[in-house]
Amino acid sequence: MHKFKNLVIGGIENKVFNLILIAMLVVAAAFMLVTQHQADTLSRLAGESSQRQRESITSITGSVMDQVITGSMDRTAGLEAFIADDMFASLGTRVQLLGDYAGKLFSDPSGSPRAAWAPPDPGRNGEVTAQMFLADGTDEASVGDRLGLAANMSDMMISLFGVSDMTNSCFIALPEGAFLVADDRSAAKFDEAGKVISYDPRTRPWYIQAVEAGGLIFTDVETDAFTGDTGIVCAMPVYADGRLEAVVGSDLFLTAMQQGVEASDENGGFLFVVNRAGHVIFSPRKDGLFAVTAEGARDLRAGDEKELAAFVSEALAGTVPARLVTLSDGTYYMAAAPLDTVGWALIGVFDQKTADQPSEALWSSYEQIQAGAAAEYRASARHSRLTVTVLLIVLMALLLAASLILGRRIVRPLNRMTEKIASLREDDPEFKMEDAYRTGDEIQVLAESFADLSHRTTLYVDEVRRITAEKERIGTELHMANQIQESMLPSIFPAFPDRPEFDIYATMEPARDVGGDFYDFFLIDEDHLCMVIADVSGKGVPAALFMMITKIIVQSCAMLGRSAGEILTKTNEALCSNNRMEMFVTAWLGILEISTGRLTAANAGHEYPALARKGGAFETLRDTHGFVIGGMDSVRYREYQVDLKAGDRIFLYTDGVTEATDSQEALFGRERMLAALNARTGGTPEDVLHRVRESVRDFVKDADQFDDMTMLCMEYKGARS
Repeated sequence: MHKFKNLVIGGIENKVFNLILIAMLVVAAAFMLVTQHQADTLSRLAGESSQRQRESITSITGSVMDQVITGSMDRTAGLEAFIADDMFASLGTRVQLLGDYAGKLFSDPSGSPRAAWAPPDPGRNGEVTAQMFLADGTDEASVGDRLGLAANMSDMMISLFGVSDMTNSCFIALPEGAFLVADDRSAAKFDEAGKVISYDPRTRPWYIQAVEAGGLIFTDVETDAFTGDTGIVCAMPVYADGRLEAVVGSDLFLTAMQQGVEASDENGGFLFVVNRAGHVIFSPRKDGLFAVTAEGARDLRAGDEKELAAFVSEALAGTVPARLVTLSDGTYYMAAAPLDTVGWALIGVFDQKTADQPSEALWSSYEQIQAGAAAEYRASARHSRLTVTVLLIVLMALLLAASLILGRRIVRPLNRMTEKIASLREDDPEFKMEDAYRTGDEIQVLAESFADLSHRTTLYVDEVRRITAEKERIGTELHMANQIQESMLPSIFPAFPDRPEFDIYATMEPARDVGGDFYDFFLIDEDHLCMVIADVSGKGVPAALFMMITKIIVQSCAMLGRSAGEILTKTNEALCSNNRMEMFVTAWLGILEISTGRLTAANAGHEYPALARKGGAFETLRDTHGFVIGGMDSVRYREYQVDLKAGDRIFLYTDGVTEATDSQEALFGRERMLAALNARTGGTPEDVLHRVRESVRDFVKDADQFDDMTMLCMEYKGARS
């Protein structure tokens, strides 16, 4: 189209001008009626097409969001339930160990010495100790022999208490009313007057339930008698010759679990936990169906909400995939996973209204685009009709013949557009530009606008589908890579429960979903323990793959009986042979001769280890460094030896510890690490690693972790006598 002064050449105004010159009034009037009818039909069909577009958008986005939400909820509920149930299963295993040991003691009382015991001592608060209680009316003299026998379990209970940070206590109760408990809260056993709190274990629910069941039991959520904290108790009876000798058990604080559930309420979704009785025991909601009721707890399976009652019943019976559940206040996605060990269920909830928001936002954007195009068309049409009306009045006599021919020429593309819009289908909703619409006037503008709108809408829906599928695929693959990497590292502790000559513990925290650090320890034979810690250059999946290759090569060479230096040399040769990515590894490897305490080690460019002699402080062991593994062929690694005595400990780490930074870019450094190691003397290797990790966490605060953090500690306890 071209504009000359106030005349649009090639536009509707020009066409109306031509009509005035060659047509008659009657034909022109008929033409206007036909044009109006076609415009109305186009508007109606455009509205119908808009409705079909909305249904198509809602269907596609709703389907995609449903798949994303249900998949995410199933994975989240399953993972959270697995973590929680593993915690309860571990508690049951520890109680079973206590029960087995107590059974041996009471089955052969003459074969065990009588150990000393002591009442609670407030001066030892914060220290893990075993404390003996006697219920009111229990005569110490009459049960003294059995008390000494039960006191043999003190060391084992103290050891099991340190397995988990959430452990409240480990204990054994005698039918006579005696109670031996191991924990670090001795001050909580006294009242305000400084008198030991009266405590009769035989009246506690765990004692009664264990005796009635005759086997291992888990109580429901209950309040600890001494601290008032929320927890759960696992207990089992101990019999000898058919006679009840004792009840052993352990309890866990559930404060972290409760806080985790309460913090889950965000973005329209949350988690809650129901017990065997169908009662909500943990939930972030303070009122309504999902709120925790302190007294008179309601059974969700017996309420008026039938769909919720059926869902909770299924959840307590097994895993329930995510589905829609309609309640009186709305519709929710729900997914559940059982906590089989305790008979509870963890249920995830997500509000459907929140899930529908992307679809509503997409439709709102579509409506805005459509409204703009429609407004432009209506404005143009009004202007054209006004111009035609004025000209028709002035030149009425000239509209007889030519108006019919030219009128049909104008209406033809509108008819074509009407037919095309009416033929659009849900599986092919896009309106495409054709030569029939290229009229060079406002009709062409309308067709181009509608075609562009339809095309952008189709592309937007396809892009939403593609991006959603890609994000789900990447998330799944990274999760699988993380699981594979974790399974490659020793993670069961104590690692060698049948070897009292040493104790070892290690951890690895990747900076991303997968990392390049690794540690390993394994017995080459009955008298040689191999330990290795390494740091691969780079991060993410490539570093993780290179880490796994290095770990396999190191272990293979070690099991062939090679020395520490030979193992690193052979590993370097293997990695240099085809290292196209030019990645490298820093590593420290040591082989402990268990019978003598002689440690033979080699260092390939790794951090200096820290060594602590019995009762002494950790100090940096500045050993001989070789070149990094994978960096240069034909490198030979020198070995050195350290003679360890009973009680000596060695601490290994990667640069993720010393190079941890706070928000001001300050490094944690080796001096702070040594200070953390020496903050307290004694403790297990696990305690040592925990001190260092807590010190790093306190230092960096909210700053991001940019490197993998790996630590290993081994305490040599001496050869078997």
